[in-house]
Amino acid sequence: MKFQTVAFHHFGCKVNFAEASALSRQFRDKGVELKDFHEPADVYVISTCVVTAAAEKKCRAAIRQAHNLNPAAKIAVIGCFSELKPDLLSQMEGVDLVLGHEGKFNLIQELENLTRDTPCHMGIPSHVKPGNAAFVPSFSYGDRTRSFLKIQDGCDYYCTYCTIPLARGRSRSDTIENVVKNAREIADNGIREIILTGVNIGDFGRQNGETFTGLVKALETVESIQRIRISSIEPDLLTDEIIALVSSSRRFLPHFHIPLQSGNNKTLKAMHRKYNRELYASRVEKIRSLMPLACIAADVIVGFPGETKEDFNDTVSFLTNSGISYLHVFPYSKRDNTLAAKMQDPVSEPEKKERSEILHHVSTRKKAEFYKQNLGLDADVLFESDSSGGFMHGFTGNYIRVKTRFNPGFVNQIVRVKLLAQDSTGIYISDYDNCYLY
Repeated sequence: MKFQTVAFHHFGCKVNFAEASALSRQFRDKGVELKDFHEPADVYVISTCVVTAAAEKKCRAAIRQAHNLNPAAKIAVIGCFSELKPDLLSQMEGVDLVLGHEGKFNLIQELENLTRDTPCHMGIPSHVKPGNAAFVPSFSYGDRTRSFLKIQDGCDYYCTYCTIPLARGRSRSDTIENVVKNAREIADNGIREIILTGVNIGDFGRQNGETFTGLVKALETVESIQRIRISSIEPDLLTDEIIALVSSSRRFLPHFHIPLQSGNNKTLKAMHRKYNRELYASRVEKIRSLMPLACIAADVIVGFPGETKEDFNDTVSFLTNSGISYLHVFPYSKRDNTLAAKMQDPVSEPEKKERSEILHHVSTRKKAEFYKQNLGLDADVLFESDSSGGFMHGFTGNYIRVKTRFNPGFVNQIVRVKLLAQDSTGIYISDYDNCYLY
């Protein structure tokens, strides 16, 4: 190897994290030491995101940071930003390698091929190649008590605001057999919890004649897996059967992340979303009927072009009266080569900020209500190794953050606790005297 140390930094989604983790293991397996990104290293790898303009700005800042830490280091930029804007990145000082979503899986070979005098090398963006890109499985472990397992990639939905189909290509996925194999390997390495991730995981298996429902059923039978979470899943693909399977499962946790984007049907139609608010509400109601204490998170975009104050108020009313637990709020960000970028009636930045603040308040109230419902109950918490001020932290099955006094015997263990009260930050404090290994 031409280098002895490497540092990774990823932005964006859980898929990016799973892929970056898998790539870092390739370096480690070849004897390369993994360094913290804030330390000097021979190679810096930055896995990028283009969901918002803010994400692009952070990626560029990370490149500058790496170059300042070690001007002699090789800097490789991979991921969605690299796929869509390779020319821009290649012109940045210090950047030696720009690889899109296919090329990044040959990262080590590409780095070894670089010479002292090699100009910045760009891999060919996969979205301009003929045919569909192949699915490359990835998962994380070794750095957390949970693992992000990539089961699907790409998207065929082409929502008017989104560049992900342009960056990651058409929808494709792993097979049930291989996902189960990878899940067993993760469990065999001592990981207690798996999070199924992808760009549009509800679309899993369509090209293989399989289904996400079939995957849930298969994973349920794997005894070595203790806890499984489903990451973000589209409401039109979250069927009643999947909800029922989770409600009766011994492994799948009562935690759902269902993108809403808007509670106004006119705006949903302009976004080219594949559902209306009535369908979304029916999914939430179905979950609540079977799992009253399930956590339900929603994504919402504010300030989409043409969203009037009345449209926004419609969203506020819908969310206030819904059974969701909390929100992820995103101000609309104009993205090149999307249909929304050409739409009329843009919403001003001050108005986006005001609407975001309103929904953040809605989210705070909903989360407080959700946490209050769990007060005094017993819960199973997977504790992590971190300790702060003599405490350790973990999450319940329904994704409530809990802390208790540090006990090394609880690290990476599922512990039964009683949820006593909340501290000033809203984290639950457990009854230490009544904590016991599950």
